[in-house]
Amino acid sequence: MEVGGGVRYHMDWGMKNRMSRIINPETGRCVMLAVDHGYFQGPTTGLRNLGKTVNPLLPYADAVMITAGALKNWIDPTMNKPVVLRVSGGNSMELPDELSDEIITTNMEDAIRMNASAVTCSVYVGSPHQRQTIENLAKIVNEGNKYGIPVLAVTAVGRRLSQEGGKDAKDMVRNERYLGLASRICVEVGAHMVKTYYCEEFEKVVEACGNVPVVIAGGKKIDEIDALKMAKNAVSAGARGVDMGRNIFQSDCPVGMIKATRAIVHDNATVDHAYEIYLEEKARSSGR
Repeated sequence: MEVGGGVRYHMDWGMKNRMSRIINPETGRCVMLAVDHGYFQGPTTGLRNLGKTVNPLLPYADAVMITAGALKNWIDPTMNKPVVLRVSGGNSMELPDELSDEIITTNMEDAIRMNASAVTCSVYVGSPHQRQTIENLAKIVNEGNKYGIPVLAVTAVGRRLSQEGGKDAKDMVRNERYLGLASRICVEVGAHMVKTYYCEEFEKVVEACGNVPVVIAGGKKIDEIDALKMAKNAVSAGARGVDMGRNIFQSDCPVGMIKATRAIVHDNATVDHAYEIYLEEKARSSGR
């Protein structure tokens, strides 16, 4: 069976169905809204009142990446968007040296009870807890295969890893060699989707993942035009879409930004056209 983009998935019916809810079968692409930041950042900017921020964005998202607690507290159960449920945690920005020290916080039965279409955890390749996070991924992949729930692996980069050694270290964790290594490890463990950062020569990262769909993380908030350029470059290099958070919900016009991102991902819009969509929505929302 082919699920968008001509990629053939060797999965059972339930997993294929869940994947087709997340990745649009017509375009083979996905705009995922990441709002799971609170599990280690707490009430971060834009998500202090998560429901107020997120609910207006849901009509324009293909899926929402969120934790169990946030889902239960802020999202109405009549919401019909597929949920990619964050099931790892146990760390905090307050202890940067322990940022990779994650455990599995939500079991698969709870994920099924919450009607999750997929589950996700982070893998910190090159961190002090690399083995532990890869083991976390292996556990939920095995459980996911048992129940027909796809698993999205996130190639996370801990603060310590990205800051030690200054600029050289930051360059190291944002190049295709490191991201290709981290993403390929996730694929080899059995991940059904991979979320990673965009970098130069991103097509090599996509190639390293074979038939496993790759989506890019938005990362820290940057200018709207730059975030749209990144999204365009990523899908042009073979990414199946984006899983953006801060570059949408921390924008001065979140609805405009998600509409613009959607135009790039699903309609192959140019960056200039997408930016116009953002500006028009921003003017409309401000009453000008």
